[in-house]
Amino acid sequence: MAKSPTRLGFCLAATMLIAQTGLGAIASPAGVQYRSMPFRENKLFRGTVSYHVSKAEAQLLSGNFEKAESSFRAAVARDPKDVRARAGLGFALAMEFKIDGADQQLDQALRLAPGDPLAHTAKSLVLLNKLQSSSGSIMKNRQAILSEAEQNARQAINADPQMPEAHYMMGVVLKEEGKLPEAASEFKAACQADPKYSAAFAQLGLTHLSQGKLGDANADFKHAISINSKNSTAHFGLGKAYLQQGQADAAVKELNTALYLNRNSAPVHLAQGEAFAMQGNSVGAMKEYQEAIRIKPEMSEPYIHIADLRESRGDLEHAIAELHSGLAMNPDSVDLHRRVGELSLRDEKIDDAIKEFKQTLALSPNNQAAVEGLTTALYIKTQKEGQSAFFATDDFESAEQQINEAIALAPNNMMLRLADARLRSLSGKPVDLSRIAPPTNDGERVAYAELLMSENKFGEATQQFNTLIGNASNAKQAFAVADLASILKDLPSAEAAYNKARSFPGAEERGKRGLSNIAKIREESRKHLTLGRDLARKGLYNSGVDQLRAGIYENPKDANARLELAEIIPKQAHADAGMLRDAANQYKAYLALSPQLTPKETNRIAKHIESLEEKANKADRKAIAQGTKH
Repeated sequence: MAKSPTRLGFCLAATMLIAQTGLGAIASPAGVQYRSMPFRENKLFRGTVSYHVSKAEAQLLSGNFEKAESSFRAAVARDPKDVRARAGLGFALAMEFKIDGADQQLDQALRLAPGDPLAHTAKSLVLLNKLQSSSGSIMKNRQAILSEAEQNARQAINADPQMPEAHYMMGVVLKEEGKLPEAASEFKAACQADPKYSAAFAQLGLTHLSQGKLGDANADFKHAISINSKNSTAHFGLGKAYLQQGQADAAVKELNTALYLNRNSAPVHLAQGEAFAMQGNSVGAMKEYQEAIRIKPEMSEPYIHIADLRESRGDLEHAIAELHSGLAMNPDSVDLHRRVGELSLRDEKIDDAIKEFKQTLALSPNNQAAVEGLTTALYIKTQKEGQSAFFATDDFESAEQQINEAIALAPNNMMLRLADARLRSLSGKPVDLSRIAPPTNDGERVAYAELLMSENKFGEATQQFNTLIGNASNAKQAFAVADLASILKDLPSAEAAYNKARSFPGAEERGKRGLSNIAKIREESRKHLTLGRDLARKGLYNSGVDQLRAGIYENPKDANARLELAEIIPKQAHADAGMLRDAANQYKAYLALSPQLTPKETNRIAKHIESLEEKANKADRKAIAQGTKH
C-alpha cells in the first residue's frame, strides 16, 4: 500500500503538539522516528513542490518552527494559492502555539481545497490544542470544540481512508470524548496503515490503559518503544502501567526517561509524584506535584494528591487550603469540590462539608461519593445539634431532593437506596431494615453501618465495621475505615481499625496519631458530660442538655449519658413535641446500648418511651389546633 508523502510532516506536528498540550501524547521532537514513514528527498508532499516549501518542511521536521514559519510565509507570498504552503504554515504556527494564526492559514487552505485531508487533519489538531487554554469560555465550549475536531478528522478520513494521521487524530478526539472503544479502533487503523507508527501504538496503549487492559497496554507501549526508543509517550504510558501494577521502582525508571525527553509535561510530573509517593518519598512526590501545577495549574489531580499528603500528616487545614487553590483555577471541578467536602467532614466543619457535597451534586447529579458524603454529614449534624434544631433548616429538604434526583438517574443503585433510607431514618420516617438487601461489598457495608447507627442498631453496625476492618488488606484501606469510624464517632471501631493500620509497614506514625485523636475525643466527651451533670443538678436544664448532647456527640455509645439526657430533656422549659421525641429516641439508644438490662428495667424504659411519644403526639395536635404547626 502506498502511503502519502505528507506523512512525515504531519507525524512530527501531531506528535509534538499533542505532547505539549497534555492531551495524551507527550513526545518531543526526538520522539519522532523518521524511518516510520517513506522518505524520498524533496518529496514530502505529493507532486512537485517549490524550493521554499521543501526547505520549510525540512525545518519543520527538525523542530525549528520559527524558521519553518518564515520559510512557509515566503512560499505563501510567492504563491498565495499554494495549499501545501498554507497547510505547512498552519502547522508551524500551531507548533508555536499561535493558534489564531494557525486557524487563519488552515481556513484559507481549506477554502482553496475544501477536501484536502492534511488541512482537515491539521485543523482537528489545532482545535484540540485550543482546549488547553484556561479560558472560561473555552472550557464552557469544550464539547462544541471537540465535535468540530471530530468532524474535521472524519472529513480527512473520508478524503483519504488510508491516511494514518487522520485515523490517529480521530482516535485522539474520541479518547478526549471518553469514547474509548471507538478511539482504540481508530488507533488500530492508524497502526494497520503504518505498522511502524510508534506514536499510534503509544496512544493505543494509553487507551487500553484507560480501559483497564493492562496486558494489552504493556504490549503496545513496549512495541512503540521498540520502534522508537525516544518516544516519550510510550515511556510515560509504560510508567503508568507499572504504577497500576504496584511496581514503583520500574515506574520511576520509565517516567525518568519520559521526563528526560520532555521536561515540560504536567502528566509525567504527576505520575512521577505518584510513583515517589508509592515508594514513601513524600518530599519527592510533593515536588513533582507542584511542578505539575506550575506547568498546568488548572489540573485537579496534583492539588488532590498534595492534599492527601497533608492529610496523611494530620494537617487538614492546609490540605483543604490546597484544594481551594485548585478550585480558584478550576471552579467547576467535581473532584475538588467532593474532596473539600470529605476533608471538611473529617475536620468536623459540617456545614462546609454539606455545602461542598451539594455543589458536587449540582455539577454531577449522580455522584455516588457525594451522596454518601452528604448523608454522612447530615447524620453527624443531627447527632451534634439534635433533630429538632436540624430540621428547622433547609438542609434536609434540599438533600432529600438531590438524592431523589440521583435515584431517578440510577434507580437500581444500592448505594443510593441506602442513602435514601438513611435520610428517611434521620427525618423520623419508618425504615424497614428487613426490606433492605444485605450489603455485598465494602462500600455498601459502610452505608449500611451508618443506617444501622441512625436506627440505634449499634451492635449490628459494629459487626459491619468488624467486617470492613477484617477486609482491609493494606494500610490505606485500614485508615479509610478508621477515619470513617472516627467521623461517625464509633470510637471502639475506629480504635480497632487504627491498630490494624499501624501494623502495616510505614504506617506506625499515622496510626499513633489516630489513636491519640481517639483518646482526645474520649476526654472531650468526659468533660462535656461532667459539666452537663453538674448543671442539671443545679436545675440549669437547658445548659445541661447542651453539654450532655455535646458529650454524646463525641461518644454516642455511652449508654449512661444517653439515659441521663433522656431524663433531663423533658425538664427543660417549654419542651415541645420535637424535644419529647428526642428524649424518647435517647431512651431507645440506651436500650440498644444496654443488652444486660433485666426484663423489668427494659419494660420500665419502654413505658417511658411510650409516654413521651404520646405526649409528643398530643403536643402536635394542640399546635395544629392553635394554627402554629402546619
